[in-house]
Amino acid sequence: MTITYRADTTREHGSAPAAPVLVAPVQVAEGVPHWCRDLVSCLQSTFATVLAHAGHDPLEVLGAHWEFRYRPGDVRTEEFYYPCAVPGDLAASLAPHHPVSSAWCQSAPAPADEPASAMAEIITALEAGTLVITAVDNFYLPFRPAFGDVHAAHLVVVFGVDLGAGEVYVSDAMPPAFLGPIPVADFIRAASSANPADSQDVFFSAAKIDRRFMTMTIGTPFPELDPAMLRTVLGANLAGYRAARAPGGDLTGLAGLDSFLAALLDGCASGDSGLLAQTYPFGWGMQAQTSLHAELLRRYGIGNGQQAPCGGTLALREAGRLVEATAHAWTGLRMTAAHGVADPAACTRDLARHAAWLRHCYDLALASLDEAVELL
Repeated sequence: MTITYRADTTREHGSAPAAPVLVAPVQVAEGVPHWCRDLVSCLQSTFATVLAHAGHDPLEVLGAHWEFRYRPGDVRTEEFYYPCAVPGDLAASLAPHHPVSSAWCQSAPAPADEPASAMAEIITALEAGTLVITAVDNFYLPFRPAFGDVHAAHLVVVFGVDLGAGEVYVSDAMPPAFLGPIPVADFIRAASSANPADSQDVFFSAAKIDRRFMTMTIGTPFPELDPAMLRTVLGANLAGYRAARAPGGDLTGLAGLDSFLAALLDGCASGDSGLLAQTYPFGWGMQAQTSLHAELLRRYGIGNGQQAPCGGTLALREAGRLVEATAHAWTGLRMTAAHGVADPAACTRDLARHAAWLRHCYDLALASLDEAVELL
């Protein structure tokens, strides 16, 4: 199996370099774009690559939904952890207003010296024209700063395989961005890793990679985010935040946020580091989604303002600013919790301050969104 590889240097100002082009039997596309934002994780960046490849705006899809959701006992030490409202379907949970879904798959066990067997399921998906989002251990990826040093669970997009050359073509938009071939042996090790506990990254190690990969399905018709849909989306988000907490199950909305923060501070004061350790990986999903929602509001208020009344346009810009402040408020909570794991009681006061600020930011942002919806 041979893949011809050529560079495509076409790029927009300030954008990531365009993808190399595959013109061979295992060919997914003529270009696999990078898409990343400062506060997102590999979960959002890999889904964005698949969406952009399909011709859809990642921000409109991944930035529409905004929620708080915490599932006790579910948090895993993976950079791509997110509590799914739709069981097992990360894409549908991140973008419930769009016809997208994802499914986890698992490659069959195969010896490392039999790449054709180890890569069989991924090659089959690629031959069907499907980009493959693969779980990997950064320790074995030669382009990651953690190569040979730190174990950590991560996601990359695979867009081609050339077994004859011993190469796998990988797209990773997370800094330092990489797009190109890596040795198939390195990829197999990364995708098969046990990802053992690593003291250098206690938040994203100790979770088996286990040859897992995802494929994403994008349905039709694909909705346009016009004023009517935006009102629907924002109304649903606001209703989710204002809904009463249901007994048992996930902690959702403002009531769920209050319960989560109270439990976090209670555990901290009593010296229990369990919830502190979960806050960094769990909070990344909440922070990333909040940040993307803020960018969408700002873009719509400025770039798409001609589609909405003037008052609604200004209100969307202000709401976007306040939602963005909420996203950044997660940083203080996540970082303080991470550093407080070793001595929970010592960080109680600082954590309480960050928790109060985060909660206040949510109140301001939601009040601003109420006004924007009324004016749209």
